[in-house]
Amino acid sequence: MSSRRALITGITGQDGSYLAEFLLEQGYEVHGMVRRASTEKFDRIDHLRDRVMLHQGDLLDQRSLVDTLRASRPDEVYNLAAMSFVATSWIQPTLTAEFTGTGVTRLLEAVREVCPEARFYQASSSEMFGKVLEVPQTEATPFYPRSPYGVAKVYGHFITINYRESYGLHASSGILFNHESPRRGLEFVTRKITWHAAAIKLGLRNELSLGNLEAKRDWGFAGDYVKAMWLMLSQDEPADYVIATGETHSVRECLEVAFDQAGLSIDDHVRLDSSLIRPAEVEHLVGDSGKARKRLGWEPAVGFEELIRMMVDADYRLLRDARR
Repeated sequence: MSSRRALITGITGQDGSYLAEFLLEQGYEVHGMVRRASTEKFDRIDHLRDRVMLHQGDLLDQRSLVDTLRASRPDEVYNLAAMSFVATSWIQPTLTAEFTGTGVTRLLEAVREVCPEARFYQASSSEMFGKVLEVPQTEATPFYPRSPYGVAKVYGHFITINYRESYGLHASSGILFNHESPRRGLEFVTRKITWHAAAIKLGLRNELSLGNLEAKRDWGFAGDYVKAMWLMLSQDEPADYVIATGETHSVRECLEVAFDQAGLSIDDHVRLDSSLIRPAEVEHLVGDSGKARKRLGWEPAVGFEELIRMMVDADYRLLRDARR
């Protein structure tokens, strides 16, 4: 019996790399889509390059999506590609809409044309809840996005539901709350904190500038969350699921754990910078993943403090080794 084939858009990102690892462990033949003339680094999947097949494609280019699907012939499609940094979505709102919103429609259309029997996963986001209307947030909580990124994700989420209901696609969305790892981009606040903690410890930096320290998030480990994606596509019926730890922690708490791991004092090295505060802040995101825990049997394995300490240690090794 041949192995199942999966196509991952955004395979070079944090989630894509962890998902590729996980699927390979499950015996999948893994294909990834990367942008033509991409300037993205491939460091997150360097250790997998001889085990995955890469195809050039772009969520802005319908033809390339059709060609990628025909070449990979996937049983499962995981759409993780997006313009994924909230702050940048304010600078490039139209491009964000094209990639993160309309791009989902292009991919769904390509799936409908080439491989309508394939199971489809859409990476939705807790940022869709934005100015939260209830706490905690569930699959039934109304959306109130507070950024161009959040708005685009709402579009992608609902167009996935529409294709599921209109064309019978096995299409599921994971409403993932914040999930971090040592592979997180440096522009994200958790990695910014852990990298600077390590850099200050090594004498490479002296100061860290941050905006709103009181913003709270539901932070989990990316390696745990990609398993939930796979579990969704393993179900007989498609559905949408909140994936979260159910616990919130503030940026200040993240700072405290990271600097403690590095043996540093926050007061000596952290500076508040009001220019780093979002135009419209999202204050209290916390997810209720009861549906996923019950139906999928999913549970997060890595706790918040363990995650942040893991990231500091990884950044310390990364920076230390780079000096040699």
